Amino acid sequence: MASDAIPRVTVAAVTGTTEHVRPTWWRRGVLHALMIAGALAMIYPLLWMISSSIKPSQLIFTDLSLWPKQVTWANYRTGWHGVQYVFGHYVLNSLFVSTCAVVGNLVACSMVAYAFARLQFRFKKMWFALMLGTIMLPQHVTIVPQYVLFHKLHWINTYFPLILPHFLAVDAFFIFLLVQFMRGIPRELDDAASLDGAGPIRIFFSIILPLTRPALVTAAIFTFIWTWDEFFSSLIYLNDVDKFTVPLALRLFIDGAGESSWGQLFAMSTLALLPVLLLFMVFQRFIVEGISTTGLKG
Repeated sequence: MASDAIPRVTVAAVTGTTEHVRPTWWRRGVLHALMIAGALAMIYPLLWMISSSIKPSQLIFTDLSLWPKQVTWANYRTGWHGVQYVFGHYVLNSLFVSTCAVVGNLVACSMVAYAFARLQFRFKKMWFALMLGTIMLPQHVTIVPQYVLFHKLHWINTYFPLILPHFLAVDAFFIFLLVQFMRGIPRELDDAASLDGAGPIRIFFSIILPLTRPALVTAAIFTFIWTWDEFFSSLIYLNDVDKFTVPLALRLFIDGAGESSWGQLFAMSTLALLPVLLLFMVFQRFIVEGISTTGLKG
């Protein structure tokens, strides 16, 4: 064939340089090795916690191997009944708070995002900039005035401070996420619906929300995870043990003045991770789709 007669031309001959070009497989091998090493470094604490949950208490800090020499399930049995209430009671409390937070964020943030992405009103850019500015505001700056406000409303030691703010669209990150996604939806769909007599509310519920499902699922999952893991706000506003969420219940296993039940703590921490892991595994495709699509749309 004619192509066989053509001599192979090296990169150096074409560019006029003698710089050595490393083979692609070498670069890929180094990149994969670095990624594997990083993944192992990140997953090792989780594996060690799971391994420690089935070790006797006296071997947790003496036997650092991931494969325990002695296996016991007593930590799960005693940990489940190790505090004033069974651990399932605190799981239900966290499920209630997290579910309400998800509903609040989806309802409030989607409506605010629709207003910024589709509607026209005075000082729109200024309000949007102020909303983005709240992302850079640390939570600890606002915790004192919030506590004073909730105290005057007699909401301390209730779930209202943990739930109600989500219904007022205070999570600017999710608003920005939904705004970016909605801006990528063609406006021709709005114009066509307007010609058929649909108003802004009908367009929002019939067109925008169904097309924004990937971003909504992403916001719901992150809201659930962040609320499930929230410790600081629960510590500030909840006083009664029967109202404690999972992070506060795990804190009960640690006694600052005496002996801490580390085996039970690791066992219940492993159980507390299961809802988050299952949620992420089931909706992983929506998370990737929602984040990647939002990044590509402007």
